[in-house]
Amino acid sequence: MKKNNYSKKHLEYLKKEKKNSLVIISIQILVLVFFLLLWELLTRFNFVDSFLFSSPSRIYNTTATLYSSGELFTHIFTTLYETILGFLIATSLGILIAVIFWWSSFLRRVFEPYIVVLNSLPKIALGPLIIIWFGAGTKAIVFMTVLVTIIVTIINMLAGFIQADEDKILLLKSMGANKWKIFTNLIIPSSLPVFVSTLKINVGMSWIGSIMGEYLVSRQGIGYLIVYGGQVFKLDLVMTGTVILCLLAGVMYFLVAFLEKKLVRKPK
Repeated sequence: MKKNNYSKKHLEYLKKEKKNSLVIISIQILVLVFFLLLWELLTRFNFVDSFLFSSPSRIYNTTATLYSSGELFTHIFTTLYETILGFLIATSLGILIAVIFWWSSFLRRVFEPYIVVLNSLPKIALGPLIIIWFGAGTKAIVFMTVLVTIIVTIINMLAGFIQADEDKILLLKSMGANKWKIFTNLIIPSSLPVFVSTLKINVGMSWIGSIMGEYLVSRQGIGYLIVYGGQVFKLDLVMTGTVILCLLAGVMYFLVAFLEKKLVRKPK
């Protein structure tokens, strides 16, 4: 009898969650449609200068022109490749370094000040050096992406590792568990929410890094389109590049959100 009651409540909970998700998605879509419609109307009736602020219709036409010329996907794939590669390298290395620092408190105490200093350093200031080291190409852009993203990864993941329940660590030690077993059985599972949160942050940071790199050295990519559009005062091109960036970053974010649903169980 209890099993049936529990199943019924669980089904009701799932139904409620599904309904809430649909409502949220519907509101999000309506907000976006309202914003685009308002933007278009303001430019059509000259309340806002469409030359300076562009408009959804002008952005659509610019996108269609880029597509017809064959440039659209070249620029998208260039930036996407640089961003994803930098994201994967920075996330992997950052987690590895965080594990090393958790494993050795001595190393953590030695290098922690340097991590803090590097985090506060404006990465754009290293632009000229990066160009000299890696040349004006993809390597420099990927390195900039890694540089922007890796420090945040180290700090967040290390904080997640350190915040594990001390009582549970002592319990495992009392049962004879070594450091590796503590890490795999306690630290990793307890750090999954921090890991997903770090991935969400890294999505934004990696896009910032790749566009920052393209501002400096690129001859193609979304960042290049934005810079070029600004230089020749084609503001429709600037806004088109910005909208494409928002869409690509949104897709990456939703992929991470999907991963969060698989990895992290939220309390009911």
